[in-house]
Amino acid sequence: MSINTVIFDFDGTLADTNGMVISSWQYTYDMLGVERPSEEVIFGTFGEPLPISMEKAFPDVPVDKSVGLYRENMNRIFEEKIEAFPGTVELIKALKARGCKVGVATSRMKETTMIGLRKFGVVEYLDAIVTMEDTTKHKPDPEPVLISLKKLDAKAEEALMIGDSMFDIKCAHNAGVKAVLVSWAQAVNEEEKNGPEGPEFYIEKAEDLLTLLEKENA
Repeated sequence: MSINTVIFDFDGTLADTNGMVISSWQYTYDMLGVERPSEEVIFGTFGEPLPISMEKAFPDVPVDKSVGLYRENMNRIFEEKIEAFPGTVELIKALKARGCKVGVATSRMKETTMIGLRKFGVVEYLDAIVTMEDTTKHKPDPEPVLISLKKLDAKAEEALMIGDSMFDIKCAHNAGVKAVLVSWAQAVNEEEKNGPEGPEFYIEKAEDLLTLLEKENA
């Protein structure tokens, strides 16, 4: 069965938010008087819903407080600094031109997700946008992708999930969808990439997805 549906993660896949995320985590640590961990430790939270990561990082702090500090910094810098990764906007437009259904499934809140998508000029090319508020369960639970498939009126076997973390990959697999791991946001963990729960596909540039689809649909 040919692939006609593509679901993108937002942070680290479409949007280059890594610097802002790191900055906001560091701000939270500083404001709470807790020693900052390495950036590698913070990278390990990418793809996980923020309240869950905050509860793990600051078990003695009310989640509302830690999340509030994080978002205080993030909201201050987001609109100015948010940028799309090279080639991703053109990729979305090319997919639509080829007749694909295109969606976004993210653990980010709707407000900042929409700020980014509007800045990139891609809202009109998206057939479904699923954010944190749309789900009761989050990645790696399949619910974000399952809701996306329903909104897109698509079958799991006809879809691909594009993401930069194992939360995305596991979310896709739990929904019965093949996964594509991208490398442009952060270094790829080779063990995870090639492990039994790794993605079906791996790409280094946005335009590589078009080549992948041509091969899969040949």
